[in-house]
Amino acid sequence: MINANETQIIRFRIFGLWFPSFVISCILSENVKYYRKFRYVQIMETIQNPKSKIQNLKTAVIGVGSLGRHHARNYAELAREGKIEFVGVCDANEDTARKIAQEQNCDFISNWRSFLDTVEAVSIVTPTETHCEIACAFLEKGIHVLVEKPIARTLEEADLMIKTAEKSGAKLMVGHLERFNPAMVVLRPHVTKPLYFEIHRVSPFPNRSLDVDVVLDVMIHDLDAIQWLVGEDVAVSAIHAVGIPVISDKVDAANARIEFENGAVANITASRIGTEKIRKTRFYQTNSYVVLDYATKFASITSLAPNAVHPLLGISINRLEIKDVEPLRAEIEAFLNSILSDETPPITARDGRRALSLALGVLEKIDTHAKRVFPE
Repeated sequence: MINANETQIIRFRIFGLWFPSFVISCILSENVKYYRKFRYVQIMETIQNPKSKIQNLKTAVIGVGSLGRHHARNYAELAREGKIEFVGVCDANEDTARKIAQEQNCDFISNWRSFLDTVEAVSIVTPTETHCEIACAFLEKGIHVLVEKPIARTLEEADLMIKTAEKSGAKLMVGHLERFNPAMVVLRPHVTKPLYFEIHRVSPFPNRSLDVDVVLDVMIHDLDAIQWLVGEDVAVSAIHAVGIPVISDKVDAANARIEFENGAVANITASRIGTEKIRKTRFYQTNSYVVLDYATKFASITSLAPNAVHPLLGISINRLEIKDVEPLRAEIEAFLNSILSDETPPITARDGRRALSLALGVLEKIDTHAKRVFPE
């Protein structure tokens, strides 16, 4: 790394010509643009500005289990690219922390409080019941937080996290990863007024996240997505849901019907006891039928040409062109960019609270149904 006092000039060769680095930096800068009008994220391929404040941002990951280790990998890659400083990882299991630290060439600790005086931004990828305590401790010190979904265990905990972030001014972003799936990113600008959703999210039984049920574990992805697509200002008017525990002592399979005040309806099935992996959303909106496959990163829009002489002759299928970016990488870059630009994160804590509230509503209906079907 070359500091501002050194006289050496870094140069880049483009189209056979040499340019000083400061010229290139003026032309291109690393950026993640978030368009609130459409609420979608576009990742820009650019050259990192060597004078950017984010380059020296000290970061860490707390919790490096099945998902947290991928957070660590992405932070480590960003550090190797000279975009941030990756201080290290933390996990209650010291052996796990040591293993990930060796893989990513960083330090490790087993007590997250040791990071309170050494970092400026963290990813919290720990069990849900620990989110509030850990996040609030960092937020109180003005340290920016990216917390995995669900934001918290209860709405009261979520409210405390929001209040703490607002008081300190630190950024608090929630990791609803599917918003950064390339298929969703390219589809979002084409969404007009969705009227009916049919959603399936099925996977084989996992060896993780057994501290929560299938609703808070995976259905919450789709609960967040439908509220985002229908409109965050459109209230939910009714919830109907059923669910059963099959292998664990928590709900392993569930179905929910969500009705909105504007007439939109979503039918969502989530299961973690399937034989294959399915992450598909289909929905109808005015004059078009949309297919979104998160697993294969596929999105298409089927519509009817307005001037078609016959419906069968006017049907067109538009398979959207996907820019294949790792969703987690895009999520982390969006979080870091919100710090650099001092802008609202693309997925706010209130977005996370809204998804949690709907998920808890689904669980309440599941509990009511279970008591009727299996009376004590």
